[in-house]
Amino acid sequence: MGILNITPDSFYEGSRVTSVDIALKQASEMIAAGALILDIGGHSTRPEATPVSPQEEMDRVCPIIAAISAAIPAVIISIDTYRVAVAKAALAAGAHLFNDIGAGQMDEGVFDYIVENQVPYILSHSVGRFEQVHEVPEYQNVVAEVIHDLLPKVQELRSRGFKDLIVDPGFGFSKSLDHNYTLLAHLRSFKLLGAPILAGLSRKTMIWKELGISADEALNGSSVLHTVALLQGASLLRVHDVKEAKETIHLVQKLQANGISHLL
Repeated sequence: MGILNITPDSFYEGSRVTSVDIALKQASEMIAAGALILDIGGHSTRPEATPVSPQEEMDRVCPIIAAISAAIPAVIISIDTYRVAVAKAALAAGAHLFNDIGAGQMDEGVFDYIVENQVPYILSHSVGRFEQVHEVPEYQNVVAEVIHDLLPKVQELRSRGFKDLIVDPGFGFSKSLDHNYTLLAHLRSFKLLGAPILAGLSRKTMIWKELGISADEALNGSSVLHTVALLQGASLLRVHDVKEAKETIHLVQKLQANGISHLL
């Protein structure tokens, strides 16, 4: 999953897109490098990001989605939002997948909408409303508590006949740096939820802050953590750097074909 941020303030400058032409160019390059999904967002979720209005978010993403959908009809497009109205508009413009950092709790009617329309959905863990997403709760056992928070949501969706579900532990949202590493070390535990696992680790604070570098310098660290995520059961990587992630996937699959199953 390649990242296209239609924002002026996303934490990694290299992911920012400012026009339809640039978006089409980056989308084509990502697909040529091996991306199967493009994740398009119009609302930064970095710490201290200022919320934009739903209309501004739609105005940012919908023309880009429509242009990519028309030019590259085979690509799967994901809308990265926590708002139902934005998801509806994006799907009408050509998106296929609703990637929600809010796990249904940052807007009203998310689960009703996806169930009624069977919209493929990424259920990503966070705590509270958007303004609280970078506050860190007092976890006693972060792995168990994140799973126990997601589990009833998964069960509710399944009980209502919902099928196309992906789960995401929400690296960087409602987590400290150490919480993120604990979750990654135990990512395989999320298989208990019975859905494919997405890992969104690319160039995040947990890499560059730990290494004392910047997001611009965090490609190598991203590849390392992507390797760990794949060996811990991740089915999907959300990345800024598609070529390097594709190489990581190739080499991990080669290891798996030759006997390695997971990290000790």
